[in-house]
Amino acid sequence: MISSKMIGRKLSYKLKKTTGELYTASNTLSQYDFDRVVKESKEIRKYPVYYVDNPGTVNEIRNTITVFRDLISKDKWLVILLDHTLLLKLQSGQGEREVINELQRLFIEQKKIGLTTIIQLSQLNREIESNERINNPMLHFPQRRDISSSDSIYQCSDYVLVLHRPEIINIKAYGPNHWPVTNMIYAHLLKNRDGEPKILSFVNNLKYNSIDEYTPISNQ
Repeated sequence: MISSKMIGRKLSYKLKKTTGELYTASNTLSQYDFDRVVKESKEIRKYPVYYVDNPGTVNEIRNTITVFRDLISKDKWLVILLDHTLLLKLQSGQGEREVINELQRLFIEQKKIGLTTIIQLSQLNREIESNERINNPMLHFPQRRDISSSDSIYQCSDYVLVLHRPEIINIKAYGPNHWPVTNMIYAHLLKNRDGEPKILSFVNNLKYNSIDEYTPISNQ
């Protein structure tokens, strides 16, 4: 199933037009830009990317993966992206934490089959928005405990990356070194199976569905 929203975001990135501009194309797009939309749409159709819009239980997700592996990506590298963990369907009597733990067991099982990479999106809990955290630069950076259902997700992942926009929670200068926050996105690699934790800096260009590498301005 093709997700129209995801296609719209891809076109936004490629054409450097906001999704709002694309969705009101009859009023804002020139013939040149419209032709570009058509051209890029045809290119996107060639990508071996499939969208499953319907949330499922853990068993339904297992069955979906099996179908794709057997019928579409046989003998190819399969990349599974779950967006996101809290949108799982609960079976009768299941709690949220229980079903996320079950999902992690499924992913451990699946990543051992053939060539498989699994990416799952989650979110932070609200602790990072507390006044204590905001007012203390030493507590600005996301930590393992800030991830919703952090224990099982953290333990079962080879890499854990947290994207943080400190300005949206009214932080004026980020961290103990007072890094800039205006239009900034910081990527915290909290867990790196093959190396050390890192913090990467990016410029917010999300209106075009992209983020750009940040280059600090030299004082020289």
